[in-house]
Amino acid sequence: MSKTLVILHGWQSSKEKWQKIKEEIEEQGIKVIVPDLPGFKPENELQKPWDLDSYVDWFNGFIASENIAERFFLLGHSFGGALATKFVLKYPEKVEKLFLVSAACVRIKTLKRKIFAYFSKIVKKFSFLPFYSLFRRATYKFIIRNSDYSQAKGFLEDTYLNIIKEDLSSDLISVKTPTVLIWGNKDKSTPLKDGQFIKKQIRNSKIEIILGADHYLNSKNPDELVKIILNNL
Repeated sequence: MSKTLVILHGWQSSKEKWQKIKEEIEEQGIKVIVPDLPGFKPENELQKPWDLDSYVDWFNGFIASENIAERFFLLGHSFGGALATKFVLKYPEKVEKLFLVSAACVRIKTLKRKIFAYFSKIVKKFSFLPFYSLFRRATYKFIIRNSDYSQAKGFLEDTYLNIIKEDLSSDLISVKTPTVLIWGNKDKSTPLKDGQFIKKQIRNSKIEIILGADHYLNSKNPDELVKIILNNL
């Protein structure tokens, strides 16, 4: 029976960013599916704010539309890692093995996060201004230093706020699916300490560290990433 690997990309990313990874893994006779997650392209703009459960429901429907009958391997990067984790918590019977690559599962409510949530509400009050879009983008990029939110438009703004509210730290212990964590030790977006924490919480897990790598393993360290994936499929 052939193996199937489904890859969930990160926030504001796309399937194109995983094309090289897809092609190299497919050369080994493994079927690879990389969907475009809703909200990040003009053709799949959100019609209302989503949360992580909305993405889980969408992904479950996507899997059904692909007619994947057998258990599949699931890889999630960054935001896609949080989605993949929530999916296996709800549908553990569908996934053979979970790969979490720099996964954004740990979102503990620090003072910085609380200030960001409060500040975002204040900034929105100026939405009536004609130059609001420019003001908002500059504020989040240079003052708050959160480029993910500064690039979000339309319903994606509230979706982002919904996503970062959900901390999966206490849920990780319930993950029973065999899990491979892949992390760069220079990752500043989801620090290695997050990966090490996740490993402690998920009993049946292992961690692979790529030295010198940051958050974007798929674009900057594709060969090393592919090697680790193939060795664990």
